[in-house]
Amino acid sequence: MVKLMPGLRVYGGDDRIDAITKKVSHSNNLKVGSLNIKCLYTPCHTTGHICYYVTKENSTEPPAVFTGDTLFMAGCGKFFEGTAEQMYKALIEILGSLPPETRVYCGHEYTVSNLKFARSVEPDNEVILKKLAWAKEKCSNGEPTIPSTLAEEFTFNPFMRVKEKSVQDHVKQTNPVETMRSLRKEKDSFRVPKE
Repeated sequence: MVKLMPGLRVYGGDDRIDAITKKVSHSNNLKVGSLNIKCLYTPCHTTGHICYYVTKENSTEPPAVFTGDTLFMAGCGKFFEGTAEQMYKALIEILGSLPPETRVYCGHEYTVSNLKFARSVEPDNEVILKKLAWAKEKCSNGEPTIPSTLAEEFTFNPFMRVKEKSVQDHVKQTNPVETMRSLRKEKDSFRVPKE
């Protein structure tokens, strides 16, 4: 795109992206038309990962957050270049502190497999079971499952529920960060059951 459109501005947080014209970091604010964009530094999947929190001036629309490979519907990204401590901070302290009605737009459609993992962690969680049935139907109709909201994620995403006793009991941990670490290790080797 940069070659096709000389002068195009490209914002990002990772120096490995050659086309970046403006490096951003945590809490930087950008403005695009009537959109206000706040940069949220969320390293773990990659060391330079940035999420973008978007609000619109004078609007009743809920805010949105573009989470890339950090937060997925019912899941989170692999810890390729980071740690459980970093993902805990990214999911719980940074993204989890945004308004509950914030719509979550992630980088990939992994919802069904993520919900199957969530079901294996909390088999008695009715919200997970209903959301899985809903997601399967959406996908079978060729429709996206994205977005969710942060409020919803706290009801069915095991990585957002690391403080819940049911999730901690599943991985035999009592500390939320250790629960995060154990969950990710389990998810990394999880095989999605055929249904």
